[in-house]
Amino acid sequence: MPLSHEIVQAIRQRQKKGLPEEIREKVILHICDTIGISLAANKGAPIALQSIAGLSIGVKGGTGRIIGSEQRLPPAYAAFANTALAHALDYDDINDLARIHPTPVTLAAALAAADACDSRSTDLITAVGLGNELLCRLGYAIEPRGIGVDSKWFLSQLFGYLGAAITAGLVLGLDDKELVHALGLAYMQAAGGKEPGVGTGSQARSIYPAFSSMGGVQAAFLAREGVSAPASCLDGKTGLFLNYFGKNLNEKQRSVLLDTETWAFSDTSIKLYPSCRYSHPFIKSALILRKHFRLNEIEQIVIGVNETADMLCQPLEERCHPKTLQDAKFSIPFMVAFGLVHGSVDLNNLTETALLDTQVLDLTTRIKIEQTQADTPGIPLGDIKIVTAHETKRQVERILPETPYDEVKKKFIECCQYADLADSELMWEELSHNLDFEKLNRLPIIIHKNLYGRSTNSVKH
Repeated sequence: MPLSHEIVQAIRQRQKKGLPEEIREKVILHICDTIGISLAANKGAPIALQSIAGLSIGVKGGTGRIIGSEQRLPPAYAAFANTALAHALDYDDINDLARIHPTPVTLAAALAAADACDSRSTDLITAVGLGNELLCRLGYAIEPRGIGVDSKWFLSQLFGYLGAAITAGLVLGLDDKELVHALGLAYMQAAGGKEPGVGTGSQARSIYPAFSSMGGVQAAFLAREGVSAPASCLDGKTGLFLNYFGKNLNEKQRSVLLDTETWAFSDTSIKLYPSCRYSHPFIKSALILRKHFRLNEIEQIVIGVNETADMLCQPLEERCHPKTLQDAKFSIPFMVAFGLVHGSVDLNNLTETALLDTQVLDLTTRIKIEQTQADTPGIPLGDIKIVTAHETKRQVERILPETPYDEVKKKFIECCQYADLADSELMWEELSHNLDFEKLNRLPIIIHKNLYGRSTNSVKH
């Protein structure tokens, strides 16, 4: 049986069982988190707004709503816009083992599909949950280490086409055969070269998952209209895995992908710093070490990395003097220095002005990079050693996947406040309970009114 058929069967099995309550609650948290980030991006991510403007040239109207705006676009374009907003601040959720940001892709796909149809065959939470699980399992199946062939691709983008196609297809009510066609049509568009992530001097990495949500949604609508694609799209002679990874999945990998008993999504984290996930353990160590030293005492900062993390440290001179905010967020040396100087990393202080922060730039001149760790699944430990004239202190921190509910709520409220929105507490209570398509469909207009200082009473539905 072709792998695409087996994937659809596995999804149907999960759909029939229903989401476990703990997974359903987690999906709601991740949706709320993604919405909060998207609202903040309307203020703090010009690249997302520029991308939406560029995408909208020559386009008038459509069914798809954009979070934080009254603008409407055709479904696939709306999916691009909402994913761009969700990812542009580099604050979106991530599964460290799969190396994938799932919810920005699947939520945008679900909303785009829902806005275009009168009746939704799958509810919002289930559609996003099943799409997220597929994305995470695709990552688990190839066991990414960040070196070798998997390091060539943004997996969120490459696999995102498939996840978005399935999510949108579930909302649209595609049958099994149509879902298989949607996967094939998504594969025809698949891309995700990683140079925007490892190269410097560009903003493109801020929007890369948006292409996958756009393509996946378009694939679902094409399949609904009767356009067919080969079921061998994933494991055929020129299928996705052979083309992008050099070989098809072996039996063990297929069993990981097709497992319906456990939930890979359960290990997906909600970010607490708006920067590349690889920088997070190092930021955490820097914030702890900061309590023990004055900046003028520090003679050297030794950052211990693995081969993958080293990609975000080299060339060191360029990483220490980033030209764009996106470069700064993808620079482990810069983020370590930033954390040591400021004692926090958030939307209010990690802005374009940080690029010219003389204290941070001065501190980066004292940084040395050493490879002290092996490439293993997930992200490395935050290995930092600070040397002064009198002592040497080393901190090695680990980032765990669990994000406490209170921390997620706090982050959501801070994102809303950053976006100058009133009643952020009330908005959290509204969204975190009984979340559905209708509530989210009303949200963009509500946010638009809030952004322009109008009445916020309409939040109370």
